[in-house]
Amino acid sequence: MTDHAQDAADLALAIDAARAAGAILLRHWAARGDLTVTSKRAGDFVSQADVAAETCLREILLGARPGDGWLGEETGAISAPRCWIVDPLDGTTNFLRGIPHWALSIALEVNGTRRAGVILDPVKSELFAATRGGGATLNGAPIRVAGTATLRDALFGTGIPFGGMAHIDAHSADIARLMPHCAGVRRFGAAALDLAYVAAGRLDGFWERTLRPWDIAAGLVILAESGARIAALDPDDHPERSGTVVTATPALFDAFAARLR
Repeated sequence: MTDHAQDAADLALAIDAARAAGAILLRHWAARGDLTVTSKRAGDFVSQADVAAETCLREILLGARPGDGWLGEETGAISAPRCWIVDPLDGTTNFLRGIPHWALSIALEVNGTRRAGVILDPVKSELFAATRGGGATLNGAPIRVAGTATLRDALFGTGIPFGGMAHIDAHSADIARLMPHCAGVRRFGAAALDLAYVAAGRLDGFWERTLRPWDIAAGLVILAESGARIAALDPDDHPERSGTVVTATPALFDAFAARLR
């Protein structure tokens, strides 16, 4: 099987898995008042919905590809050259509070290269997807980054730290440097969707610190295929290694990154 055919088959499998897990999440969303919720740390919650969705994803993906590896937010890791990287519910706080802005995220990494990514927003029935070299789509239609030409007209997204996170002051300084020079900053509470929104032209850029691999793996594939530029806050580092992401349209990236740095 060619790489293109394999990517297409893997993407189709990921989409099927995402829709199955999305249906589970919607059922829990409808009855969220009955969920038992625990806290990993201040502001970082998990419920039966997260676990049930990840279990579904693991059964479908590894059931179809039993030799593959796994990295899931709730169910740990299995090492292999082909590895599925999964966040079953990004935006758990929104989910639990009844805010209809949350998603699930699936990426496939092969020998260290991300080959496919899927981000599904079940509430809005929006599925963002991409394969390496195959372009990015929203519900099957091609998407590209916005054409915004100047920083003053640009709208950015970010993830504001919470609880006892050590980088609260650094992030506040980022916002203070950026805000006087742009049209606005939004904090929606689901990093995967923020990345997808940059790819779809709804936001012009996004930045955040201390993200985990499952927060960004699918989004980075979709961003790259939509034409976005991507880097870490430290220009000598990489988002995959550092967990910091700076991404924007090509026309805005240099000015945006310079304000943050």
